[in-house]
Amino acid sequence: MFFDIGPLELVAIVVLAVLVFGPDKLPKVIQDTMAFIRKVREFSDSAKEDIRRELGPEFKDFEFEDLNPKTFIKKNLMKDGEDEYGLNELKDLRDSLDLRKEMAEVTDLRKDMRDVTDAVNGVEPGTPAPAAATGTPDRLTKRDKLDPGEAPPFDSDAT
Repeated sequence: MFFDIGPLELVAIVVLAVLVFGPDKLPKVIQDTMAFIRKVREFSDSAKEDIRRELGPEFKDFEFEDLNPKTFIKKNLMKDGEDEYGLNELKDLRDSLDLRKEMAEVTDLRKDMRDVTDAVNGVEPGTPAPAAATGTPDRLTKRDKLDPGEAPPFDSDAT
């Protein structure tokens, strides 16, 4: 309808108005309200005309709605056909971030670092070092089973 009010809400407002003002006073209240709205509109229109007259003839096509930042940006800064919310830049950013590629690079770097440390420590390449030999368990590789008595890892995203 108007002002995004549905029919059920409009009926509720009418029933509430009848209950508050009563059926005798309701027509007078509606007339007073409409007169007030009419006066506010007249005042607003006269203020707009005064401002246009004071600005001069170069602003004769000036619209007050253009002062809204969204309207100003659409009218003056954006080219025709551009998206309103800048989604093209987000799509470009999403396309540039390839998580699988990044993770592959990290794992390749990790393997290279392991090869370098193995070469420094005198371990033959390709043989996995036991966790006891390095002092810290390898938590980046997935294991098939847990050791007996070992608690499962905590997953904060699963809770």
